[in-house]
Amino acid sequence: MAQNVLLNNVAHRDLRVRSHYSAEFGDNVATAMIVPTEFGELQREYPIFFRQEPGTENFTAIVLLGLQKDENLFLDQNGWNASYVPAVVARGPFFIGLQEQKVDGQSRQVPVILVDEHHPRVSKTDGEALFKPDGTNAPYLDRMANILNAIGQGMDLAQPMYQAFKAAGLIEPVKLEVKINAGEQFNLTGLHTINREKLATLDADALFGLHRAGYLQAAFLVVSSLTNVQRLIEMKNRRSAQAAMAS
Repeated sequence: MAQNVLLNNVAHRDLRVRSHYSAEFGDNVATAMIVPTEFGELQREYPIFFRQEPGTENFTAIVLLGLQKDENLFLDQNGWNASYVPAVVARGPFFIGLQEQKVDGQSRQVPVILVDEHHPRVSKTDGEALFKPDGTNAPYLDRMANILNAIGQGMDLAQPMYQAFKAAGLIEPVKLEVKINAGEQFNLTGLHTINREKLATLDADALFGLHRAGYLQAAFLVVSSLTNVQRLIEMKNRRSAQAAMAS
C-alpha cells in the first residue's frame, strides 16, 4: 500500500531510489498517462491517444507502450529502450503535494514533494541518493523536482486543451485492429485521437483560437505521433519472433 509522506532531508537522509526500469517496479504496462508539456518529446517515439474518463466529459492523454495487457514493448532486460521516458513513469516514487505555508505573511498552498516510502524503487542500501551529506539536494532529486514541476504544469494545461479540441470537433474515437506476422490480432478499443482531416479544414477563427491558446501545435503533435503505431507493430513482430526462436 502506498504511503506518501512529505520528503525531508532529516527523516530521509539515507533514502535511495533504484532508478532503472524493470517489470518488478511495475513498468511492464501497456499505456502510460502523459501531459501536454511532454508531447513534443513523446511524439518522436510513441503513439499518443486520448481516453475518456468514465462518467465524465473529460479526457486523459496516454501513450501506447504495448498491444496487450501488461506489455511494454519498450522494456526489456536492459531497461527502457527509448530516449525519453514518460514523466509519470520517470518520477518513480515521487508525487506532488500541497502544504499550507506562510508566504509574504499570507497563508498559501505551496507545492511540495511527497515520497511513497513503500514504493518498490525505494531502498536504504542501493540506488540514487536523494541528499548530499550536508543535507542539500543531490542531482537526482533535483531532476525529480523538475519532472514533477513539468507534470504539474502539464496537468494545469490538460483539461482546458482537451476540451478545446473537443469543442472544435477534433477528438474522435478510433479502434485499432493490429495484425502481426505470428498470425495474432489485437483489437484496441476505448481510444480517441485527433481527426487529421478536420484539423486540416478548420476555419480561420477556430485555427486562430487554438493557436492563440497555445494548443494548435499540440494537436499536430498528436497527429504526427500516430506513425509510431507502425513502430509498435514492428517491435511486437521482433519480440514474437524472438520468443518463437527461444521456444
